[in-house]
Amino acid sequence: MTATTFSTSANHAAGDARSAPRIAGTAVALTPHRYNQDQVARELTDFTDPGFLRFAQTTGVDNRSLALPLSRYPKLSGFTEANNAYLEVAVDLGEQAIRQALAAADIAPHEVDTIVMVSSTGIAVPTIDARLMSRIGLRPNIKRVPLFGLGCVAGAAGMARVYDYLHGYPEDVAVLLSVELCSLTLQRDDTSIPALIGVSLFGDGAAAVVATGANRTPLGANAHHGPRVLATRSRVITETVDVMGWNVGSSGFGLVMSRDVPKMADDYLRGEVDSFLADHGLSIADISTWVCHPGGPKVLDSIENAIGLPPEALAHSRNSMRENGNMSSVSVLDVLRRTIAEPPSQGAFGVMLAMGPGFSFELLLLQW
Repeated sequence: MTATTFSTSANHAAGDARSAPRIAGTAVALTPHRYNQDQVARELTDFTDPGFLRFAQTTGVDNRSLALPLSRYPKLSGFTEANNAYLEVAVDLGEQAIRQALAAADIAPHEVDTIVMVSSTGIAVPTIDARLMSRIGLRPNIKRVPLFGLGCVAGAAGMARVYDYLHGYPEDVAVLLSVELCSLTLQRDDTSIPALIGVSLFGDGAAAVVATGANRTPLGANAHHGPRVLATRSRVITETVDVMGWNVGSSGFGLVMSRDVPKMADDYLRGEVDSFLADHGLSIADISTWVCHPGGPKVLDSIENAIGLPPEALAHSRNSMRENGNMSSVSVLDVLRRTIAEPPSQGAFGVMLAMGPGFSFELLLLQW
């Protein structure tokens, strides 16, 4: 297998944040349907082997929110009904997340110039962002960038596309919205290993991030100032399209998750991180904060081993997974929210990273 660069941001000095967009507000929205791991593992599948229930207890997930009450799932008649539920819940959660993130940034809805929307767990045309415009009060001339199919990497990839936009329009405000309702893709009669891993790991939620361009008028006194995004890198590893994704059929989304997922981090992540940081005059030793997508316990172990991180470096990632499960693209934004709430010292560097279908990596260089 060979590695092929998809895109790389323009090179600029790591310490120069004058032209860098800033993260101004974050929020995560969850449904009230909260369940512990035993409840989910027993109710979302007809597979009741005791070994599966024991496995579910080893995934690092204690609790999570689901799109629907557990009692609704056995009554879903198929993909059409599940996707209709996706539309209803995604719009509600998306509205909550955007409103909360805008409030944290002290920015009004009509000030938003573009919205990037990512999701891979339901199909909507018009897209979720279009359905939210009148509900939230977004301008009718807002630029919309809906992205589908990026899976778990989409939270970081969406932030990278926000970075690209705000470099071109440094006086603008951009919103990233991620909505993932993974439970609505689960199929009760699927007892394949990937499907059972999905039942054990995945949760539902939405996240929003508000970012401002470098020339944007200073934020209000009540705004929550986050880090600047200094640079990004996207990487696709060729001939790995079968490692992760969906098999889409008449019954809906069938999870594809190879045992090679942790191996992708083992084999490629360190080289990508070293090269990315070297482009900006930095090394791993210069990074104080790691904002990593919690794909699962083995994936987090592989990230720690590949980069040489102590266990506490990924505490926010493990806590997010324990409390909410793997929410696909939402999770890395939840980790970002947790990191901003307990920020490193001013001037500190951080790296945001996620992996997903392709097989692909997304890396962002942050500075507080």
